[in-house]
This record gives sequence, C-alpha cells and structure tokens, in this order.
Amino acid sequence: MVATTTTAMTSSKQLISVQPEELKFQFELEKQSFCDLKVTNNTEQNVAFKVKTTSPKKYFVRPNTGVIHPWDSCVIRVTHQAQREYPPDMQCKDKFLLQSTIVTPHSEVEDLPQDTFTKESGRVIEECKLRVLYVLPNSSQGNPDGDSLDSSIRGLDVPGNLSVEDSQALQRLKQERDAAVQQTQQLKQELDMLKRRRLRKSNAGFSFKFVILVAIIGIMLGFLLKLSFSSPAPA
Repeated sequence: MVATTTTAMTSSKQLISVQPEELKFQFELEKQSFCDLKVTNNTEQNVAFKVKTTSPKKYFVRPNTGVIHPWDSCVIRVTHQAQREYPPDMQCKDKFLLQSTIVTPHSEVEDLPQDTFTKESGRVIEECKLRVLYVLPNSSQGNPDGDSLDSSIRGLDVPGNLSVEDSQALQRLKQERDAAVQQTQQLKQELDMLKRRRLRKSNAGFSFKFVILVAIIGIMLGFLLKLSFSSPAPA
C-alpha cells in the first residue's frame, strides 16, 4: 500500500488504514469472486473515502463512497466480474485507488459536495494504491503426479476416504458458506448505518419543529400583550 497526498500533510499519521494491503481474487472462468477490504478511521474526526479503479467495468465496489466515524471501521466488498478467458500468465495490471479526507462532524454520504475528492476543493486528500492479484483455486503445489493436494484442502477436517474431487467440492461449499456469512455481516452493518442516519435526521427534524413552535408561541404572546396594552382604559 502506497500512501500519498495531493497537498501537504500536517501529520505523518495516516487518516485510514486498510487491510489487506492488496486485493486477491480466486480466478475461475465465468465465475465471480470477491475480496473484502476493512477500512479503519485512525482519527478523532469524520473521514470520507472514495474507491476508484483503472478497470471500472470489471469490478463492482460496494460501497464505493462513504463516511467513517472517529475510530470506527467499515467493510468494502470488491466483486470481480466473471471473465470468459484467462489473462496472460495470470497477471493482472488493474489498480485500485482509495482516497480519504477529513469532513465536517455529522457528515453523511449524501451531504458530501461533488468536489470533495478533487484538488480544487482545497482539502488534504490521502491516496492509498492497491494492486490486484489473481489466485488459482485448488492449485496443487505438490509433485507432478498430483499425489498431494493443495495445502488448504489438506487442512480440511474431512474423512480420509474422500477423493480429490470430493475434497475440492467440500472446500468450495465451505468458501460459499463463509462468503454468505460475510455478506450477512456486511448487510447488518449497512442496516445499522441506515438506522443511525434516520435517528439523526429524526432528532434534527424534532429540534427544528420545536424551535418553530416556540417562535409561534412567542409571537402570539407578544401580539396578545400588545393588544392588552393598546386597548383603551374604561371610563
């Protein structure tokens, strides 16, 4: 991960940290794969982020823009779209850029100006560059006869009478299960974020209505007092 800034930094500490520091995708023809990035806010202020890539048609990023509260974190899921052919030498030249900048307190995604991540905004913007790696699923690193299985398969707790194909199928099922669990956790996180936004908006709406009500009551009281003082005294 390479961190740079578009303007001078006031502190050597990075606004955010990203794990892992590179995107690894299991490459299979005509199959999607994904990689989760955990982005952590290392400051006491709200930090906005935006994800960019050199190949936007090959990837689906969710969320690609967001605001992380102080010392909080979020998970960005990057999905690699299904491909119909293998890349040359299984090498990927795609790159990702994660931009981050400090924003005002209580800012949300919909509140961010369009120029938040541009040089013209005058903000200090950090940039983290992430490279992409392709990994072949169930790649054997044993002898040429194929007697040994991939280390991930050998690490599975499965009966010894299973064939290589059955072990590989079992591993794929476990990977799909883990992916479903991670997706459920991400959906819960997004739901909690939506609840917090609604709560803030409802509180803000209540405060505004309360101020209007107090103002109306004050105007009415002033009007009544004015009438009482301006009315003629009885003879």
